[in-house]
Amino acid sequence: MPTNTQLIETILSKLKQSYPNATYELDWETPLQLLVATILAAQCTDERVNLVTKTLFPKYPNAQAYSQADILELEQHLKPTGFYRNKAKSIKSVCQALVERFGGEVPQTMAEMVTLPGVARKTANVVLNTAFGISSGIIVDTHVARVSKRMGLTKQKAPERIEADLMRIVPQQEWIFWGPAVVLHGRYTCTAKNPKCVGCILQHVCEFGQAVGSVGWEVRG
Repeated sequence: MPTNTQLIETILSKLKQSYPNATYELDWETPLQLLVATILAAQCTDERVNLVTKTLFPKYPNAQAYSQADILELEQHLKPTGFYRNKAKSIKSVCQALVERFGGEVPQTMAEMVTLPGVARKTANVVLNTAFGISSGIIVDTHVARVSKRMGLTKQKAPERIEADLMRIVPQQEWIFWGPAVVLHGRYTCTAKNPKCVGCILQHVCEFGQAVGSVGWEVRG
């Protein structure tokens, strides 16, 4: 069995071969836009979020605009993303906090980010990693959580505990790459249902993939 260090080196090597320019599939130009898009992406596809933000971002160009938005009008803009009432409330609250406490700018530390209403480490990491290039932690969304558990990198269920396990074994200089690369792998190969284990670049070092290969059938579900 490889050591954790050898395993992570192998996984990183394979991920870099397959996803050399791994990035998030949300469209954004400013840290605020990425923060808003990440909030909208909860239980919604990136493709649908991108359709919504194409008209949303021009209408609300800054935190001040969101903070003063008519909540019913904002809800209508967000309706296609699902859970739009909660999302509208969250975005308005976050932007009010940005205006009141950070001069309308998105802060650049984890400690400050998680003081924003409803912003937990996952959302904060997306913005800090992606918009600012800050290795604040490792993004753990549903894809990263699923792949990490199948790979045998963690047995935890809570995102914060999964992140803590990953941060112990993944070199910090790779944290920013790891998140989007594993998201893409989980989205297109290590899917929740009917994962494409046969032919997967990581099957030979994956507990789940090896179990599938040993019995010669594709796990469904």
